[in-house]
Amino acid sequence: MSAPTVDHRGPEFAGLARRVLEALKPVFGTAGPVVVYPSSGTGAWEAALVNTLSPGDRVLCFETGHFATLWRDMAESLGLEVEFVPGDWRHGASPEAAAQRLDADISHDIKAVCVVHNETSTGVTSRVPEIRAALDAAGHPALLLVDTVSSLGSIEYRHDDWGVDVTVTGSQKGLMLPPGLGFNAVSDKALTAARTSRLPKSYWEWGPILDANEAGFFPSTPATNLLYGLDEALLMLAEEGLEQVWARHARHAAATRAAVRGWGLEVLCADEREHSGSLTAVLLADGQDADAVRKIVLERFDMSLGTGLGRLAGKVFRIGHLGHFNDLTLAGTLAGVQMGLELAGIPVGRDGIAAALDHLRVD
Repeated sequence: MSAPTVDHRGPEFAGLARRVLEALKPVFGTAGPVVVYPSSGTGAWEAALVNTLSPGDRVLCFETGHFATLWRDMAESLGLEVEFVPGDWRHGASPEAAAQRLDADISHDIKAVCVVHNETSTGVTSRVPEIRAALDAAGHPALLLVDTVSSLGSIEYRHDDWGVDVTVTGSQKGLMLPPGLGFNAVSDKALTAARTSRLPKSYWEWGPILDANEAGFFPSTPATNLLYGLDEALLMLAEEGLEQVWARHARHAAATRAAVRGWGLEVLCADEREHSGSLTAVLLADGQDADAVRKIVLERFDMSLGTGLGRLAGKVFRIGHLGHFNDLTLAGTLAGVQMGLELAGIPVGRDGIAAALDHLRVD
């Protein structure tokens, strides 16, 4: 990424852009286009909504955590009518609740279903194929929009096979880059919807970007040096193989959960089918301060744990195990967590790390 910045209207850049845009497709699991923005994942959220929907459209969303709530808030601010299925922040989007609401919507007022695949605030992964099955069983034409900000390139995901219409992600998690790139993978159905969408858009509009992409360019200034990094990141994922990448993340996640159980603590995710391969949220008992643990770990060991967000503030800390990560990195991470817990005066079993190492040795 520190290479000299080339002319983004020149032939060298066009070669880079074409290469990156093609290499992105297998990571999303799509044969269709992937739109790239100089933006955060939040920008890619907005792009997914404004390109496919119109003012007053009804959207079905699920309360799976902090980021699902923020996406709901954005949809409402754009003038959409949101039905927000309540949740406890310990489970993913409910396929049963989706089926119930879609079956009841005989007039097909719901125009889109929005799901956060991996809720970064909770370490819970929603079962997207089962949401798709609920749509199909109801014969419902709503679009399926999925946030994969903390799952793409880490947890199994298949845009085409799962019938997703818009997949949203960002550069800073499984793609192993700094923040600054947002992405939309787009189905033919979503492109058709974009032709009649009436929500205001300019910068986020897919059409001009896709037109410019045909020649290897963008209508606005691209984040050239991040694209250099993306080029290399996609090569790394291809060299390891996506199936192997997913398996590595699942293995590290299982080892982390073994450590949590060895400490005598509780994993926030309450459904074994929904454990995240990207991160593990650890729930402390009432009266214990997760932020105090985080502060000690940061000050003593220069390691940053994720904070509890929204209603989970002070109640959980989050252990990330995604991206460019290996067994030794995980062992060091878990050692820092165990020492931090002990220094914070939280009674924990001392075999947490041993349990994780046993898991890594066996697998």
